Amino acid sequence: MRYVDGPTVECDLRLAADPARVWELVTDIELPTRFSTELRRVRWLDGSRGPALGARFEGHNHHPALGEWRTISHVVRFDEPQVFGWVVLDPDNRFGGGPADLRRPAAAWQFRLAPEGDGCRLVQSVRIGPGRSGVSLVIDRAPENEEQIIEHRRAALRDAMTATLQGIRGLAEQPR
Repeated sequence: MRYVDGPTVECDLRLAADPARVWELVTDIELPTRFSTELRRVRWLDGSRGPALGARFEGHNHHPALGEWRTISHVVRFDEPQVFGWVVLDPDNRFGGGPADLRRPAAAWQFRLAPEGDGCRLVQSVRIGPGRSGVSLVIDRAPENEEQIIEHRRAALRDAMTATLQGIRGLAEQPR
């Protein structure tokens, strides 16, 4: 797989929890910082206090190979209580893609929630690109290894998403 192909990762988990509680957790943009080794902090922008179509939030990330960087995310799907999706932009042109463009995000993320029996199924997915990202910088350094770089990043994302989903399950299944 190549970067231009829009590599994706999707993970899902069944939760024995009230879908309303799960929705509350997945739309809390600060929650992933509890489980992520890369995402350090986030905050709503423009006076937003929660998710809504068009809302924006700022993220601060760290990776040993790339250092620290800032992102601006735009909520592009908000179908309560089923889909919460956002695109990630590189507002500081850290990765060399030029001005931030919603049509060419560094990544597109999404949570999907569906009732299932006495609980629900939670799916988290990501599509890398088509805009430049940290993965682009790594590929620039070793273009002959592009496919291996993509697979390594997909594996790291899969591990991180699995940890996030399991963390959400742990919180959602706890008595309140």
